[in-house]
Amino acid sequence: MKRAVVLFNLGGPDSLAAVRPFLFNLFRDPAIIGAPAFVRYPLAAFISRTREKLAQENYALMGGRSPLLEETEAQRAALEAELRRRDPAAETRVFISMRYWKPFADTTAREVADFAPDEVVLLPLYPQFSTTTTASSLKDWRRAYKGPGATRAVGCYPTADGLADAVASEIRKVWDAASRPQNVRVLFSAHGLPQKVVDEGDPYHAQVEATAAAVAARLPELSDWRVCFQSRVGPLKWLEPSTDTEIRRAAHDGKGVLVSPIAFVSEHVETLVELDHEYAKLAGELGVAPYLRARTPGVAPAFIAALADAVESAEAGVAPFGPWLCPAAHGKCACREAA
Repeated sequence: MKRAVVLFNLGGPDSLAAVRPFLFNLFRDPAIIGAPAFVRYPLAAFISRTREKLAQENYALMGGRSPLLEETEAQRAALEAELRRRDPAAETRVFISMRYWKPFADTTAREVADFAPDEVVLLPLYPQFSTTTTASSLKDWRRAYKGPGATRAVGCYPTADGLADAVASEIRKVWDAASRPQNVRVLFSAHGLPQKVVDEGDPYHAQVEATAAAVAARLPELSDWRVCFQSRVGPLKWLEPSTDTEIRRAAHDGKGVLVSPIAFVSEHVETLVELDHEYAKLAGELGVAPYLRARTPGVAPAFIAALADAVESAEAGVAPFGPWLCPAAHGKCACREAA
């Protein structure tokens, strides 16, 4: 049997010159800006032009490019090795498809079709389902892929044991390295969304809370924790509380913070710049000490094992992996609808 596994992520610019077209691709996505195309495209061009300089400054701090593709390639190789170890009789290949920068779905779809798989398993590297991430990536893939193979898709895995174990391990690792300070509050920081997206039935907020609770259950010695949201863009009301608000609250309470990027599985601009530079600077100005930051799961064995488990248990359609199932109120959750 020939099995193709496709890993999805957002992608990131591979040079400073790629920053503007990357931003344009992001903001022209109807899952991000829901206006008609004749409004959305000029607006995307305007936003990408006005945000280009600041974004380039951020990517310059990382050597002039996003590390996300390299991080995802490491995960791809680790997952492929694990799947081949588990089932050496199957010919398994793992591919990468990025939403807003190379390799785009069109390129990866041709590579998968040339492989001629018997089955295709779609695996977003977004643990929590959102219409703005998982749904957008899966829709783009369905548009691009016309090749063979029965398709199965993993919709979400917010409380998968391997994910929670890997995140908890990274938190404990950085806490131990700091000699286990007792005045620390754990901040589970997730990428934000406009509140109206959640109000319309997107399950992302509930799933982020579920992931944080699953991780916190593994860390009884760090019982003071909060969920917060970063990366706000534009004038709309976004999910609250914001990460900077929680850092200010910690300062008021005389607490240090240990920030864990709960919705990210790879290092990229939101972790390496926003958390490591911007929020670290804010914490220093406010006297928040210590300021600690846990790494993302990356290629942690527990996380790679969870991805392999998800591939092996994937069902026809779009289904969740792990014990989570969205409440009925989240009408835009494909996993809930398929269950």
